[in-house]
Amino acid sequence: MKIAVVGTGYVGLVTGTCLAEVGTDVVCIDIDQNKIEGLKNGKMPIYEPGLEPMVKRNFEKGRLHFSTSLAESIKGATVAFIAVGTPPDEDGSADLKYVLGVAREIGRNIDDYCVIVTKSTVPVGTAEKVRAAVNEELRARGADIKFDIASNPEFLKEGAAIDDFMKPDRIVVGVDSEKARETMDKVYKPFIMNGHPLIFMDIPSAEMTKYAANAMLATRISFMNDIANLCEIMGADVNAVRKGIGSDPRIGSRFIYAGIGYGGSCFPKDVKALIKTAKENGHTMRILEAVEDVNDDQKSVLFNKITSTIGSDLSGKTFAMWGLSFKPNTDDMREAPSLVLIDKIIDAGGKVIAYDPVSMEETHRMIGDKIAYAKTPYEAIAGADALLVVTEWSEFKLPDFESIGKSLKNKLIFDGRNIYDKEEMRGMGFEYYCIGSN
Repeated sequence: MKIAVVGTGYVGLVTGTCLAEVGTDVVCIDIDQNKIEGLKNGKMPIYEPGLEPMVKRNFEKGRLHFSTSLAESIKGATVAFIAVGTPPDEDGSADLKYVLGVAREIGRNIDDYCVIVTKSTVPVGTAEKVRAAVNEELRARGADIKFDIASNPEFLKEGAAIDDFMKPDRIVVGVDSEKARETMDKVYKPFIMNGHPLIFMDIPSAEMTKYAANAMLATRISFMNDIANLCEIMGADVNAVRKGIGSDPRIGSRFIYAGIGYGGSCFPKDVKALIKTAKENGHTMRILEAVEDVNDDQKSVLFNKITSTIGSDLSGKTFAMWGLSFKPNTDDMREAPSLVLIDKIIDAGGKVIAYDPVSMEETHRMIGDKIAYAKTPYEAIAGADALLVVTEWSEFKLPDFESIGKSLKNKLIFDGRNIYDKEEMRGMGFEYYCIGSN
């Protein structure tokens, strides 16, 4: 079976590489010539643990190919995954121009039966738009070629995407024909042999499942952040509360950690898109509107703690920032809380020197020399007025606190991810501020 994957971003590259890993003949397609040439030479466009050696291995084995020509690559493909971007439009809705552009090009070039699969996160109803675009191009060709549409949303966590694809919690596929179902069953058979569920459903339900899942996870995060803020007012400790409610199997312990808000490519975009979809159809997502508001406010919580402690004028103050990416094990800076914090510190007259294990290059691409970049975490804190912990990278969890205390001008730490023990820090003489506890 030959599979075409259109788009070599996060979703497309992981999908194509993992399918090749189980023996499938895969071609990944992208219009960016530099990106394709880089991939052929082993240069990754994204950071994801384990991805680089898997790409190189499958490319060398001849199972994974890269191309800029969809017209050529689609020939003979039984399945075509559309994995291009769906950036938010100005009104918050998902922009489908890239998805539909790919659909039209597929319609212009397919030569035999193909299941065309939307892998990108798309609003309910997108599959029918894809079907209409393909049919329009086939009619223009005067071609009578059978095809099916399917929806196969991804549930990959950045930083753990390879494991998520190879050992999925579940695989959701929306189809409306038996042939499409049989084809997608063959595609995913290697991934369900250990009992992982392959869940077939109608196409609109599959499209909605992705949005509903991300919206639920975003809701859990914002809920705990709201509880954390109340804990501070009432003298409670959100970490104790988290353990107390997380032990209830109906709630569980995942996604109930307080912090400084969610970011990334999925949660912010998908919450906005679901709110917009509801409005377009005469419904108000009241809970999700609150989730979004809480998250926007939460990104300022650490800055508010800084100004409450130091004062609103940060002129002459330098802050060491540990972590830039929106979460550990990725270089993704999209909607990262660090960007909000940086802007607020600079607007207040302060300076930032940052260290992140993998995302400094991406940060520099986005904001340039607005901040300084350190080569090590300890270089960042040398002479700084305070340490800000913004991303919970593993290497930050057990640092040399004696060295930190000696390097900082003041033994002052603002921990936006609650990775240190409050009593322990204060016992070592640090003035320590975290989220959801005084």
